[in-house]
Amino acid sequence: MANVSEPETAVKSGLLCGPLLSAIGWFAAAVIPYCRCMTYNIQISLDCKDTHQQADWWAETLGWVVEPTDQAFIDDVLAKGLAQPDDLVVHNGVRVWRDGAAICRPGEEGSPGRLRMLFQPVPEPKTVKNRCHLDINLDGDDKDLLRSQLEGRGARFLYQANQGPHVWYTMADPEGNEFCIG
Repeated sequence: MANVSEPETAVKSGLLCGPLLSAIGWFAAAVIPYCRCMTYNIQISLDCKDTHQQADWWAETLGWVVEPTDQAFIDDVLAKGLAQPDDLVVHNGVRVWRDGAAICRPGEEGSPGRLRMLFQPVPEPKTVKNRCHLDINLDGDDKDLLRSQLEGRGARFLYQANQGPHVWYTMADPEGNEFCIG
């Protein structure tokens, strides 16, 4: 391990980095023996009009599951006055939070660090191209067959593109959010 008794050494060694260095300043850097930069998990959030329908659609598309809502937790927060009945809706026969739904890979429900998509409501419809979109790697599955299946479930084909031998289709989900399959 690098000698970090000098702040400059800590910075050059990569043991002290980024926002942490700015926040704590040189004095604190001299006293902290070392700091390892962290990596973070992300969650993909998708703005949409109908959060629960979009969660259902994307769960089926990806082979994921809609994360279950803890009914005992709902009962508890309602009893304590921390939520109101109008904060809930019934979807597929189950009480769920009105303002959001999430999906994850099967078997990862509730696991820390899981891959997750969150669907959050917004009042306006999508009107311009997404700056960020999902690329779905088909691992050799037939993209023409998947395109047809997705169109049958409300997706729209937008265009085909390629880079060298790699060919993909850009599609839009039922609310117009772009994604690619290839």
